[in-house]
Amino acid sequence: MSNIELLPKYTYSDYELWEGDWELIEGIPVSMAPAPMRIHQNIATQILTAMQNSFDEEKCPECYVSFENDWKISNDTVLRPDIVFVCDDDNEKYLTKAPKIIIEILSPSTAKKDETVKFNIYEDEKVKYYILVYPDDLRAKAYILKDGKYTKLGDFTKEKLVFDEIACDLEIDFDTVFRRFSR
Repeated sequence: MSNIELLPKYTYSDYELWEGDWELIEGIPVSMAPAPMRIHQNIATQILTAMQNSFDEEKCPECYVSFENDWKISNDTVLRPDIVFVCDDDNEKYLTKAPKIIIEILSPSTAKKDETVKFNIYEDEKVKYYILVYPDDLRAKAYILKDGKYTKLGDFTKEKLVFDEIACDLEIDFDTVFRRFSR
């Protein structure tokens, strides 16, 4: 028996009672890092603004861009992505459907989890686009789901990422997002 099997397993009912910021991954509580550094929050704000300004709400009235929402994947897995683009999910308490786009802004304490554990969960849950943002490098890695697996679209520093496979005319201009931080 492995040490992981000896750990107690928790559910969403337990999660609702916890104080502080947590995620729940296959029944295992994962404490979220302390408040992110300012550059993390500022880049998140730039990306959120870029997405909100680019997408056509009239074309996709059932869709929205949001920041730090719980996504209840199952009774034992609840994640809180940094930024999501969601359609047709009107639950007010937490997300119930896979977002079309998830963006995680990495910090040293979350990088490994975002690049492996969350990467695999998002791929399994069929999130169409997954973007990892590296604030120290002012770079984003973008992936698209093709045939059930993530394929890397590329690294973005000054380029524009156009979400071709979403009908909402959505894009992120990373030159604009990163410009104020590249001094």
